[in-house]
Amino acid sequence: MNSLAPKDYIVFFIYFFIVAGYGLWVYRKKKKESVSASHDYFLAEGSLTWWAIGASLIASNISAEQFIGMSGSGFKMGLAIATYEWMAAATLIVVAVFFIPVYLKNKIYTMPQFLNKRYNSTVAMIMAVFWLLLYVVVNLTSILYLGALAINSISGISISSCMYLLAAFAIVITLGGMKVIGYTDVIQVLVLVIGGLITTYLALNLVSEEFGTTGVLNGFNILTDKANDHFHMVLDKSNPNYMDLPGLSVLIGGMWIVNLNYWGCNQYITQRALGADLKTARNGILFASFLKLLMPVIVVLPGIAAYVLHQQGNFQTEMMQNGELNPDRAYPVLLNLLGPGLKGLAFAALTAAVVASLAGKANSIATIFTLDIYKKTINPHADENKQVWIGRITIIVAMILAVIIAPFLGIDKKGGFQYIQEYTGFVSPGIFAMFLLGFFWKKTTSNAALFATIGGFGLSVFFKFLPQFVNLSFLNSINFAVPNAEGVYEIPFIDRMALVFILCVMGMALISVYENKKGVNPQGLEIDKKMFKMQPAFLVGALIVCGILAALYTRFW
Repeated sequence: MNSLAPKDYIVFFIYFFIVAGYGLWVYRKKKKESVSASHDYFLAEGSLTWWAIGASLIASNISAEQFIGMSGSGFKMGLAIATYEWMAAATLIVVAVFFIPVYLKNKIYTMPQFLNKRYNSTVAMIMAVFWLLLYVVVNLTSILYLGALAINSISGISISSCMYLLAAFAIVITLGGMKVIGYTDVIQVLVLVIGGLITTYLALNLVSEEFGTTGVLNGFNILTDKANDHFHMVLDKSNPNYMDLPGLSVLIGGMWIVNLNYWGCNQYITQRALGADLKTARNGILFASFLKLLMPVIVVLPGIAAYVLHQQGNFQTEMMQNGELNPDRAYPVLLNLLGPGLKGLAFAALTAAVVASLAGKANSIATIFTLDIYKKTINPHADENKQVWIGRITIIVAMILAVIIAPFLGIDKKGGFQYIQEYTGFVSPGIFAMFLLGFFWKKTTSNAALFATIGGFGLSVFFKFLPQFVNLSFLNSINFAVPNAEGVYEIPFIDRMALVFILCVMGMALISVYENKKGVNPQGLEIDKKMFKMQPAFLVGALIVCGILAALYTRFW
């Protein structure tokens, strides 16, 4: 039933008032302790604890595209889609050890600031404008629209109304700055995890009851038996989903580019840790890594459960959209089976995921526009309070733009998870190459960075459309090209990213060596080997994460 009972609204409004009330309390308390208005607003400098940083990272990352899109992918292809979550856990360790020390040592607060300091103002400004467009047109719109679709499917409230309400809720949280976002995200993650686990519990119970037994463990065992093909983490070439997740590339190939770019070179994510000291930042990121291990239980298992139930003749009508089976309806279908009160909690969990992501993204938009565009080119003499005021105006404008343009982008037709991956994947290899060489090779020049930025995008477009003009079937023997639905041999998306990244690194190296010989001496970052030394507690935690990942991939290979 696509509606909420009075008990559901009561549960939801309790959640809303707790988050809003706690946010207001944090804002007033921290405002008294504030030293720098702008750094306090944009970075929560020195005030977020490790658990707040870790919770905020996950709350900002997990949104409707995971709950709806990844659960739908679980229905379609199974546990393999969890590689985005589990490989992220390993990636976060790498970011904590190697990336965060470089940012903190060089007092870098925004990604364009890094590019300006390491390369030049031209590279920084091009990327600042690019990131603003990407965050508003791709990320903010997709989070908002997919969240509205999901909430509409379980509440019956119109999609437009859902978008307005989500945007308004996010603005309320975001206007308080990064401190409010960071601490309210702790509540958001708690609600998200509890609500998500309840849905998983229900789904596994439904499976066990369908086959005449009871209990969650029995339900899971039935899943692994009845949908054995849905429990392989590494797909072979014969799998119809190989184009999305090409075999070992999820372990040793392009999946690292996807994750390292997202978690290590992304204002939206790194901003949570940039206001803390190294120990706090690392511990927060490690906490996020542990939470990442849990996410597939919440967002993928329900999709597989819905698949098994559907195979048994359930949800035949509910899973259809415009006469076709739509895997993205799996999670909302399960939510609609929850009883009064529990459905309200699940509704709150979904709202928490969407609002936290919107708030984090909006704050990053405000940070980049205010510090890297407004302060540098429009009003260099703007004081602290003026910067905060501009940041708040930017948030409101960005959210209004997202509400207006989101319905016209065809996000629901592409599939939310695929929509975001497709458009960010065209630029991720070049950006990551630019950051990686900028970090660790002092001879990298500004022109090399420009090549990675522009050339990386051009190469991605080239390899995307190359199969329309050249028969790539000769690459099939090495699993580097597989036929699509039309029989055209294409390079899988993740492999294409790895190839473009390698070409960008090679191009940057050649350009840099050539310019070095011409007398160009770029300004490298300050790096000391001692920066990368890990504290014993962090090292133990990192090894535990890696051990769990090894066990999971061994069990579900």
